[in-house]
Amino acid sequence: MSQNLSRKICILPGDGIGPEVTTSALAVLRTLELPISFSIEAGGYEHYLETGQTISPASLKRCMEADAILYGANTNPAGDSGYQSLTLLLRDSLALHGNIRPVLSFDPDSAVDLVIFRENSECLYVREEREIPDGYDATRRITRSASERIARLAFSYARENSRRQVTIVHKANVLRKTCGLFREVCFQVASEYPDIEVREELVDACVMKLFLKPSSFDVLLTTNLFGDILSDAAAALVGGLGLAPGANIGERHAMFEPVHGSAPDIAGKNLANPTACILATAMMLEHLQFKVEASRIRGALKQLIQRGATTRDLGGTLLTSEFTDELIGELRTQTVRSGSGDDQISTLR
Repeated sequence: MSQNLSRKICILPGDGIGPEVTTSALAVLRTLELPISFSIEAGGYEHYLETGQTISPASLKRCMEADAILYGANTNPAGDSGYQSLTLLLRDSLALHGNIRPVLSFDPDSAVDLVIFRENSECLYVREEREIPDGYDATRRITRSASERIARLAFSYARENSRRQVTIVHKANVLRKTCGLFREVCFQVASEYPDIEVREELVDACVMKLFLKPSSFDVLLTTNLFGDILSDAAAALVGGLGLAPGANIGERHAMFEPVHGSAPDIAGKNLANPTACILATAMMLEHLQFKVEASRIRGALKQLIQRGATTRDLGGTLLTSEFTDELIGELRTQTVRSGSGDDQISTLR
């Protein structure tokens, strides 16, 4: 156990497969026997359809009082339904300005190991759309303060985690004012980190290079919309969204979630891959300073995936509950090995 200080976590199962993957993550957390208390709160689109509220004021208050939030999955219907996405509501209410999405392959023959830092509070996601005579117009907002905030988060992370390089991704050749400002501010912050190599790529060229030679990237730093697209695309390099976790970080609050959606077609069928949610749980444990336990989770997942003990989206046959049981068994085996003085637990960077 890393420390004796008790932590409080809010779990928001959300929609679709969210309750299934968070149930798996909670089972893994309980296996680790950490000094963590849990509060399970209702929220999301299904909750909105039942109550007219995305999340109740009481549940939102408990989220704000928690040391971290683990979120399962979000249904965000297309069109103007009157529903405010729980993800966006929490990002706004808790000032979660930085989005961190690691992309790491468990394949021993793959060199994919990168982290995408996405500004989380502005760009087109300010959701300011106006009707014009022949359609609609939308605001793209880029500010100096938000750009500096995400740039410092990315460069600090690179230094603290021995990352060699940060690539600033933009489209300043066309969006000269907005992307131009983002680029300018990121390079200004980069000058304070002379130990970190800084590069830049236009977003369209970056996508091509990401798929041709992903090993050439280490940390990517970009705006909200570009980061959203790049992180989902990059997940294809490591097996899909079922292996893609994410963190939403602010000055006082933090929320961790799988990147995938609510997958209503398989919800309730015990078919979902809980790996992304469990990897998000490992990120949350690192944030809470339980770093040894986070490494144990990644090491156990690596063992399962490399021996083919996976759910069907990765070519395996295991149900969600069976995969969870296999993972818990691997974690318990690690504990026995560690206690007997055998080789240390395998960890990932």
